[in-house]
Amino acid sequence: MEHVREQVPQLTGLLTTGSYLIVLVVIMGVVPSTLFPQAPATILSVVPHILAVISILTIGTILAGVHAIRGGHIARHRLLMIGAFGLFGLFLTLDLYRLTVVGPTSFTGPTAIETYVYLPLLAVHVLCALVTFPAVYYALLVGISTPVEQLPSTNHSRVGKIAGALWVVTFAQGLVIYAMLHLLW
Repeated sequence: MEHVREQVPQLTGLLTTGSYLIVLVVIMGVVPSTLFPQAPATILSVVPHILAVISILTIGTILAGVHAIRGGHIARHRLLMIGAFGLFGLFLTLDLYRLTVVGPTSFTGPTAIETYVYLPLLAVHVLCALVTFPAVYYALLVGISTPVEQLPSTNHSRVGKIAGALWVVTFAQGLVIYAMLHLLW
């Protein structure tokens, strides 16, 4: 883990760039949907609801991790934050798969709501997510590669607070977008 600890900025940059590229390639439709097995329509139709549940679980896990560290429960905090990252990975995998094989979901509500609420919220959500990636990667890499007694001498706590807040806000925005796309209209 010492090698990871010495390379945290470089690894953060590499993971962030790789994540951005994967998301960009999927959003641009570069990946042919035939590259992946096609799940039955009934399964694909419930994926947005599964993503909402994963989002709620991730928010709960992040908040439990914050509560654990505030209570001095370092091992529990570490497990919860690694669990949140695993949920995030599952969310991203399912969401990118759905985007690849189905495509984006169109907003079907009123045009005024789309113009003045949905699209600005979506833009802020995307920007928030873009900032969240490097913050989460950095906090995770420092947290798993640094001995506990050395963590106070790192930026883990400061970046972790920012990463956690951005992460929760991004998932919460995603839930509002989900509600607008799948529950309200």
